[in-house]
Amino acid sequence: MRNKSVISEARDIGLAVELIELGARLQLLEAETKLSRERLLKLYKEVRGESPPKGMLPFSTDWFMTWQPNVHASLFMAYFRFFEKHTKLRGLDLLIKSYRMYLDQTRRNGMEEVLSLTRAWTMVRFFDAHMLQMATCTDCGGDFVTHAHEPTKGYVCGLCHMPARAGKTRRAASLAAVA
Repeated sequence: MRNKSVISEARDIGLAVELIELGARLQLLEAETKLSRERLLKLYKEVRGESPPKGMLPFSTDWFMTWQPNVHASLFMAYFRFFEKHTKLRGLDLLIKSYRMYLDQTRRNGMEEVLSLTRAWTMVRFFDAHMLQMATCTDCGGDFVTHAHEPTKGYVCGLCHMPARAGKTRRAASLAAVA
């Protein structure tokens, strides 16, 4: 019996380290592992070299609706739904694989990583709670994150109908100044 608990604890430690390396907040670690808060704090400091950020997790579906976060959330969900449908991955393994694909895509294309692992985890929970849904854009045919129970007929995404200030971030201005 002791052997099983040691193996289970070792798995949880390995999972926690992987999640911390991907930028998980402490609340995610507490929810997804059986490790104590004190143990997680020590692990976080050891892996990241700093204390974890303080404060509550975001609890609003609205963040996912603004144009840039929506594009990134929708990209992540495309990977998530693909792996869910075509592999046996489930739970955290599915989340981690999808998030790694999202990171790979954003880095390969020189894009800013807008979606954190904790936000992706929160978003999946919002989908599970039927607070978010996917809608297909009538212009490009892509699937995008929307509020649940909103009409999806005639939906046009933020890429096809970009807001006037889209791409006018400080980062975009600094990159343009360098080029």
